[in-house]
Amino acid sequence: MKRAVIILFTIHFSLFTASAQDVDAMTGATQQAEKTEKKTEKTDILSRLHIGGYGEAVMTRNFYSQSFNRYKKPELYTDDKSHGRFDLPHVVLNLGYDFGKGWTLGSEIEFEHGGNGTAVEIEAEEAGEYEAEVEKGGEVNIEQFWINKAFAGGKFNIKAGEIIVPVGYSNAHHEPNQFFTVYRPEGEATIMPNTWHQVGLSLWGQLKDWRYEAQLLSGLNSESFTAENFVHYGATSPYEFKVANNYAGAVRIDNYSVKGLRVGLSGYYGYTFRNTLRTPGSKYDDVTGALGIVALDFSLNRWNWIVRGNIDYAHFSDADEISAYNQANWTHHKYQDGNPHHYSNIGSNAVAYAIEAGYNVFSQIPKLKDEKLFVFGRYEHYNTMASGTYKSLYQYTKKYRCAFGVNYSPMKQITIKGEYSYRFFEKPNNNGLASDSPLYKQPYNNEPSVSIGVTYSGWFL
Repeated sequence: MKRAVIILFTIHFSLFTASAQDVDAMTGATQQAEKTEKKTEKTDILSRLHIGGYGEAVMTRNFYSQSFNRYKKPELYTDDKSHGRFDLPHVVLNLGYDFGKGWTLGSEIEFEHGGNGTAVEIEAEEAGEYEAEVEKGGEVNIEQFWINKAFAGGKFNIKAGEIIVPVGYSNAHHEPNQFFTVYRPEGEATIMPNTWHQVGLSLWGQLKDWRYEAQLLSGLNSESFTAENFVHYGATSPYEFKVANNYAGAVRIDNYSVKGLRVGLSGYYGYTFRNTLRTPGSKYDDVTGALGIVALDFSLNRWNWIVRGNIDYAHFSDADEISAYNQANWTHHKYQDGNPHHYSNIGSNAVAYAIEAGYNVFSQIPKLKDEKLFVFGRYEHYNTMASGTYKSLYQYTKKYRCAFGVNYSPMKQITIKGEYSYRFFEKPNNNGLASDSPLYKQPYNNEPSVSIGVTYSGWFL
C-alpha cells in the first residue's frame, strides 16, 4: 500500500513538472513573439521616417568697398581696402514620414547665416536696467511643412501647407549640389524670393516624361518691393501670419524626354497691392500691382558634362503709382520705430539670364571614378530696374557677373567649392552731360572676389 502511494505521487509530480515546463515554453515563445513583433514595428517605423538636410560653410574675400553708399558716389571708394567674410548661408534639416495609403509628411527648417539669437543683460551704465541685446544676425525659417496625398501611384498628388514655389531654376533646384557657384545663383536670388516658399495648395504629379505642378498662394506684398531687389522681399511677412487679401497662382512643367536633359517652364501671376494691413486711399482704387513672371530653364547631365541655364522675365504693373505711394508712406513713417517696410521706388520690369558649364576631369582617370572634380565657368546678367520711370537713378542695378572655379566631391553628399568671380557694370549713361556737372555719374567700380565653401546634401536615414 505504501509502495503504491509512492508510485502515484511520483507519477503526479512528473506530470506536474512536465506541465510547468510546457507553460514556461509557451510563455517564452509568447515573449519572443512579442519582442519580434516590436522589433518589426520599430523597423517599419524607421523605414517610413526620412531624415536629411543640406548646408554650406563659406569664406569670401571681396576686393572692393563694403560701403552701402559705393554706388551713389563710386569715385570715393575706388581705393578702398578688401574685406573678408565667414558665413553659413544655409543649414537645413529635413524630416519626412510616410504614413501609408499615399499620405506623407514633409518638413524643412532652415537656419540662414547661422540663425539668430538674443540675450537679456543688466546694463551698468543704465542704472541696472534689463536690456535685450541682439547677439547675432541671421534667420530661422520653416521653409517647408506640408501634407501630401498621392493618387494613382503618384501620377496625381495634392499637397497643402508651407510649400516651395518652383518659379525659376534656383527655387526648384536650390540644394548646393545643384549649382556650381559657392553662393546660390546671384541673378535669380536677387530679382525673386529665394528660396521662395509660402503657405498654399499644390496639385502636382508625373506622367511619363512630364512633371507638372500648379499652386494657389497668397499674393506678394508690394510694400516690400525695392529698386535693388525687385520683388525679392515680397513673400515675407512682419506679422505672425501672412496677409492674404490677394491671391496668386504659380505653375511649372518639366520635360525629361531626352536622356540626361531636363527642360522646365514656370510662371507666376497675382496682384500685390493692398496685400497688407494698411488701407490705401480712394485715389488708388484702380491700382492692382499685378505681377507676372515667366521663366525658362534647363539642365544637361551627360558625357561627363553638366550644363545649366535660365532666363527670367518679370513685369510689374502700376509701378509708378505704387512707387509714389511707397514714397509718401516713407515720408510719413520714416521716424516710426519698427517700421518693417522698405517704401522704395520699383521698376516696371526685371530680367535675369545665366549659363554655366562644368566638366568632370576625374572621368578620365579610372582610379578616381568614384570621385568627381568639375572645372566650371559661369556667366550671368540681371537687372532689377530694366525699365521704369526711375531707371536712370538706378543704373547700377544692371549687373554682369563671371565666375570660374572647381567643385570637388570625394563622395556624393559632400562638395568642396572654390571660385573666382568678377561682377561688373556698364558705363553710366550721362546723356552728354559734362564730367564736371553735379548730375554726371562716375563709372562704377568693378567687384572681384574669391570664395571657398564646403557643402553637404543628402539623406541620413
